[in-house]
Order: sequence, then C-alpha cells, then structure tokens
Amino acid sequence: MGATRTPRGKWIEEGLRALVSGGPEAVRIEALAQALGVSKGGFYGHFRNRGALLTEMLDTWEYEVADGVIEQVESDGGHARARLERLFAAAATDGPVRGTTADIAVRDWARRDPAVAERLRRVDNRRMDYLRSLFSSFCPDEDEVEIRCLLAVSVRIGNHFNAADNGKRSRAEVMELVRQRLLE
Repeated sequence: MGATRTPRGKWIEEGLRALVSGGPEAVRIEALAQALGVSKGGFYGHFRNRGALLTEMLDTWEYEVADGVIEQVESDGGHARARLERLFAAAATDGPVRGTTADIAVRDWARRDPAVAERLRRVDNRRMDYLRSLFSSFCPDEDEVEIRCLLAVSVRIGNHFNAADNGKRSRAEVMELVRQRLLE
C-alpha cells in the first residue's frame, strides 16, 4: 500500500499561512513541507512549481473572499438587510483564507506585484458591486449607496490597522454601532 499524499488543499492552506506570517517570500516549498510534516517531493505531485502554488493560493483566496462569501450569504435568502447582516458576520470571522490577516497579506503583496494588484482590484470591485446591489435595494440615493459601500469596505480593512482607543466603548461596541448605522 502506497503512502498517503498530502492533499492539495493542505499545501494551499499552509501557503496562505506562510503568506500571512511572512509575505510571499515566506512561501517556500521546503518550509511548507516541514510545517506539514511531509517531504517536499509530495509537493510536485500537485504543483508544477512554486509559481503554480502561488497562483492557486490567489485563486483560492479570490474565490473564498468574493464568490464564496456571496454564495454563503445568498444561500439563506431573505431581504437585503438580513443578507448584509450575514455578510458582516462572515467578514468578521477569521480563518486562513477569509480572514482579515490574509486580506492584508494579499494587499501588501499587491503593492509590489502588478498581477496581484490587478487580482485585488477585481476582488474589491466584486465586493463593492455586491454591496451596491444590497444597499441599493433599500437606499434609493446612489450617493448614499456609494458612501455605505466604501465605509463598509474601509471599516473592514482599516479596523485591523486602527490602534486607537474608543473612548468609553469597546471596539466591538463601536463596530456594532457602525453596523447599525450602515443598515439604517
């Protein structure tokens, strides 16, 4: 009986963890194999080279943070505010692909790589288009829709970088107030 191969998805997930912890330079086959507790030979059963892994990592990230989230939110149906509630809840969860840290790592990578920057633009446009479709169903003012979309995306990304105190409130309380305001 042959050895069990490490699934392709595990390599991708570990690659995304490495990206988050050290940028694209940290995504090295030998280091990933060591983290997975396997030999690096198994890598080549799934990927042609490191570049192919990086592409599949970005493919996975792009699907998960855009269409994957949208499919999850849409699956339960409901009115736009209910879907926005589910979207905000999904955006608040952190994981190896959908989490804010993976998003920030890709954004940092995009500063140095035009192909990654184009992919990030595509993801952000997909997110904004989806938000527009939801907000516009109960907010007839196009300017107000655009403001809410930009605020929603900016708060999601910027919250990670904001080290300020929130006065008498916790960050969670302020984020709840933001959520309530966006859904008015």
